[in-house]
Amino acid sequence: MMTSLFKSVSGKRIMAFCARRHTSLTTDLIENMDKKSTWDRFYTENGRQAPTFKNFEWFFGFESIRHILLPLLLPPESCPHGVFQILDIGCGTSALGPCIYKHSPTAVQVTCADISPIAVRLMQESISSKPIHPNSVSSLLRFVEMDCTQLLSHYSPNSIDLIVDKGTTDALLRSKEGKGKARQMLKQCMTVLRGSGALLQFSDEDPDSRLLWLETEAQEQGVVGNVVTQEVGELRGVVYYCYQVSPTVHS
Repeated sequence: MMTSLFKSVSGKRIMAFCARRHTSLTTDLIENMDKKSTWDRFYTENGRQAPTFKNFEWFFGFESIRHILLPLLLPPESCPHGVFQILDIGCGTSALGPCIYKHSPTAVQVTCADISPIAVRLMQESISSKPIHPNSVSSLLRFVEMDCTQLLSHYSPNSIDLIVDKGTTDALLRSKEGKGKARQMLKQCMTVLRGSGALLQFSDEDPDSRLLWLETEAQEQGVVGNVVTQEVGELRGVVYYCYQVSPTVHS
């Protein structure tokens, strides 16, 4: 569910980006951000623009939200099931997942997942050429091709501690045919999360709209337990928010 303001702000930012670099991608990015073919094309064309690989960040990078992410990572003695499991959905070529892996004060397994095999390959090649050294020798980092509306094909229920969604839900909600996929992804996220886990949705959507969407999904699907909102900050005239969503815990 999107307000006209949300559509306008998001659309203007994407169109400005396309005008600078990928004019022919404008229609696809505005209408078809739920499609694998759109992102394959985006990352292919984006890669051609630069002589060397460079991470591409939607919204903002790790430093803008490290104060939100790092306190959520539990030390080993507080994580009885072992290494803290983190899933970055719709990772693209963002450095967010690698930065969590690098800076986490405790052992983590970070899985960066994207529907585009091109994005996954670019990230694998980047890490291979410039290895990252984490704080904990037990930490793991991997990049996998995955449709994040089908998480239960890859994970068991109650198996993930933290899911990070930086703009992926936004991309689905602003697509012509993506709203159903956004609903499905939310439900699967809530299912694979542990009872103590959390989904972090980073978005430029106003709380009045996003909270209404989450509350509607909670009523229809019975999967959302609690939502906490905080403002991330303003960047280039756009205010961003973090929606921390906890799964329903059934007694």
